[in-house]
Amino acid sequence: MKIKSIFSVILALNVSVVVVAQNKKILLEDIWVNRTFSPEWVWGINSMNDGVHYTSLNYGEDEVYITKYAYESGDSISTILTSKSLDVISFNTYDFSSDEQKILLATETEPIYRHSTQSKYFIFDRVSETTQVLSDGKQRLAQFSPDASKVAFVRQNNLYIKDLIDQSEKAITEDGEINKIINGATDWVYEEEFGFDQAYQWNPTGTKIAYYKFNEESVAEFSMDVFQELYPNQNRFKYPKAGEKNATVSIYIYDLISRTSIKADLETESEFYIPRIKWTKDEDVLSLQRMNRHQNKLDLIFVNANDGSSKTIFTETDEAYLDVSDNLTFLKNGKHFIWTSEKSGYNHIYLYNLKGKQLRKITKGDYDVTDFYGVDESTNTVYFASAERSPLHRDVYSVQLNGKNKRTLNPKSGTNSATFSTNYKYFINRHSSANTPYYFSLFNTKGDEIRTLKDNAQLKRNLSGYSLSQKEFFNFKTSDGVKLNGWIMKPYNFDANKEYPLFMYVYGGPGSQKVTDAWGGSNYMWFQMLTQLDYIVACVDNRGTGARGAKFKKSTYLQLGKLETQDQIEASKYLSKLPYINKERIGIFGWSYGGYMSSLCLLKGSESFKMAIAVAPVTNWRYYDSIYTERYMRTPQENASGYDDNSPINHVEKLKGNYLLIHGSADDNVHYQNTMEMSNALINANKQFDLFIYPNRNHGIYGGNTRLHLFTKMTNYIKEKL
Repeated sequence: MKIKSIFSVILALNVSVVVVAQNKKILLEDIWVNRTFSPEWVWGINSMNDGVHYTSLNYGEDEVYITKYAYESGDSISTILTSKSLDVISFNTYDFSSDEQKILLATETEPIYRHSTQSKYFIFDRVSETTQVLSDGKQRLAQFSPDASKVAFVRQNNLYIKDLIDQSEKAITEDGEINKIINGATDWVYEEEFGFDQAYQWNPTGTKIAYYKFNEESVAEFSMDVFQELYPNQNRFKYPKAGEKNATVSIYIYDLISRTSIKADLETESEFYIPRIKWTKDEDVLSLQRMNRHQNKLDLIFVNANDGSSKTIFTETDEAYLDVSDNLTFLKNGKHFIWTSEKSGYNHIYLYNLKGKQLRKITKGDYDVTDFYGVDESTNTVYFASAERSPLHRDVYSVQLNGKNKRTLNPKSGTNSATFSTNYKYFINRHSSANTPYYFSLFNTKGDEIRTLKDNAQLKRNLSGYSLSQKEFFNFKTSDGVKLNGWIMKPYNFDANKEYPLFMYVYGGPGSQKVTDAWGGSNYMWFQMLTQLDYIVACVDNRGTGARGAKFKKSTYLQLGKLETQDQIEASKYLSKLPYINKERIGIFGWSYGGYMSSLCLLKGSESFKMAIAVAPVTNWRYYDSIYTERYMRTPQENASGYDDNSPINHVEKLKGNYLLIHGSADDNVHYQNTMEMSNALINANKQFDLFIYPNRNHGIYGGNTRLHLFTKMTNYIKEKL
């Protein structure tokens, strides 16, 4: 009896320990300081030329190293180099030359804007095992020539070439000047909205370089005060707002043999953008894509690199707008190229000849191709990802160039993303689902899973100790008969007989998605924390979001905010009718475009929402940049009502609930001006609101304890106001 009673006590204690362990509460420090929920990742993967090995960036306690692995076995073949052995400050990126005998290392990297950085570069020669500095000071966008004998780079808005044989350095351009002329790099708005900052390219043989020249003298300057010294410093940069003057852009081609540059003749006097350039397989033919300012007409143009003459290969138009991608691929046969387009109503892959004639549609159906991975010309196989299963999912596929034999290559439902080897024999697949963190595994292109790279087992063990809810998906139809997708997270100890406050999360911008069967990262864990505080959290993708075809995405054209806000208000009404949601306690939160949306929802939906948090919001599209805004709205001069009717600033008199407005004072993207103007409008309307500014923080509002402070503030506001 005594032994049995002791055993019973021990058993009870063990059970209680398990229960306690599984009921741990999430702390903000766990998310933003201790990184308890940070996933393992596979960093810096580069497939090597042989296609059977790859390299990866690894981090030790006090060094960074590049390791060579075998795809098939996962065995570590060798350590190619370490930061310690080179006696350099830790490097964060590396690039092999085409023959893999040299490596370009970026150290002491400093951010400029979202994509752009400047670094001190080193060149490591694997044969001689020697290291040399690329050039004095810091440079941008360094890249080997195809034969690895030279490196091009940008410094102080000029383009340079370093000869690695005779060590000479030559400036290709000399007119570069801050806030006036940029050579070989992009201006702010191209970088942000066309998604690239390297504005030059070597031709296939390394005998020529094509480069952009931006003349931004006529572009208005925007200024930001940086509060660090006794007197604040002022950062001034060119920022074209909607309807204002853009930089004048031209393309030049530099010949390394004659040491002369020629200008591409684009035969146009009207305003235009050049969102992409790319050399064909012919060393003397450069392709470029030219768009009109409305971004609803795109010309694919071939430029003769010897005399600058040009020829339009084909033109694509759209009633609304055209999106730009990096999918243009010239096949090795020198006769064909791959192009992706939404012209059928969904984004699909097409095959063209060099005269611009469409030969066939490779993919077809009522679904969007979301990623194009490339073509294995040895087997005539195209690899891509799509939302064919559902807008919530992503799967990896292969299909023949003739459009036949389409196959799914990943077995798991959820969100899959592939990185292929150079010979398309293998791919590393990243999989996650709404309630399962990232799983990295190796597949062959038959679709066979070979091995696991990272399974995030430790993160799963960490998660198992907490009371977590499951993210569930739902859909409903609006009063307009439009089906919208959403997800919902309920408290762990959910009681259907209780009423819970509802906290909605929104982004809602054109082509975006927040309702996907994918791991949600830090935000997901914050939402889990809110469910532990007995809040229900939900998110709905409104009209205008992605992976549902062009008609759904472009339905918001010329009237950003109108249909999106209607949909979010209807979502709140749909959810409020659920018996376990307290319709008097509904709040909404968003960041950037989502901050714009949360502001509009609180104002236009004042009967539905009790509170809103808007972080870094656009409050008037007149304050945002030309390329993004005009793509969806045209200019304010053409569409004044579209800009004004759905500007939160023009609806402040409708404010009834609690409104928290947050911004970083050094936001170069959505300017702090938006929040200042919104504040003025609220003050003039005698509306009380809450405001918090993060000094010197940019659009991401991060660094040090910033995120902890921000999410503490938002959590406290939710607890107090909702």
